[in-house]
Amino acid sequence: MEPALAAAYARCRALHRRHGRSYYLATRLLPSWKRRHVHALYGFTRYADEIVDRTDGLSTAERARRLRDWADRFVAGLAGARVDDPLLPAVLHTIEVFAMDRGDFVTFLRSMAMDLDVRDYARYDDLLSYMEGSAAAIGTMMLPILEPADRALAREPARQLGLAFQLTNFIRDIGEDLDRDRVYLPRADLDTFGVTRADLRAAADRRAASPPIRALVAYEVERAREHYAAAAPGVPMLAPASQACIRAAFHLYGGILDEVQRAGHDVFARRAVVPNRRRLAVAVRCLLTPPGTPVGPPAARRP
Repeated sequence: MEPALAAAYARCRALHRRHGRSYYLATRLLPSWKRRHVHALYGFTRYADEIVDRTDGLSTAERARRLRDWADRFVAGLAGARVDDPLLPAVLHTIEVFAMDRGDFVTFLRSMAMDLDVRDYARYDDLLSYMEGSAAAIGTMMLPILEPADRALAREPARQLGLAFQLTNFIRDIGEDLDRDRVYLPRADLDTFGVTRADLRAAADRRAASPPIRALVAYEVERAREHYAAAAPGVPMLAPASQACIRAAFHLYGGILDEVQRAGHDVFARRAVVPNRRRLAVAVRCLLTPPGTPVGPPAARRP
């Protein structure tokens, strides 16, 4: 492998290890030759997210320009141009190796652009439109690497797993998103529980959620569990060597919801994190689980 490509894969792996602890641990359960390709996809999505969210000193217009310029380099690379970028050669190589659907990447970048000026979503259907790119598309990006026997049949569970992971992050990170002037929980849901953006801000400031906010979070937790339940049948569809990784990711991200529930649905008192001992136990258990084993209990149903 040429030095620039090897360096790009190393950069993606470093981003994954630093920012995606649960997912990175799960990726360790994949065959070694597949890991770098998962790191490449994570690095691609993370870097786009950092242009949007980690450049707070820049204006919205400047962040939009940076995202557009980076996306243009990516598209040029897809067309065969040599790309001078510390990260993009890895994802371009991964797309080529697995003949990935380029539409997933276009959909993802479209959602990243939405984050530049969309601050909230009226209804869950509106949020789902955003998550189609920010989450569901990432689930389907992974399928060629995970090698399901029937990719068409596995596509919807993969979408649902992406949505489950994204909604889990939104629930856990309400306070962090507020700091970026964003609320991902739909306004209709806030209205149902009598919660305002100002109420969320006050809860974040005092590091304690009110009863209505706890009820709102409990509702969203059950909604996320429905996505996990819809995703579960997809894990046994994957190649046997890929199942431990996704099984572990399923349980580790689901474990974040368990921690939210254990805290009484107060996401402001402390960050919901699965303890290291439990994370390692999950990884070992998933590694030892025979391929084809059904995943997880059914989700609780919302009233």
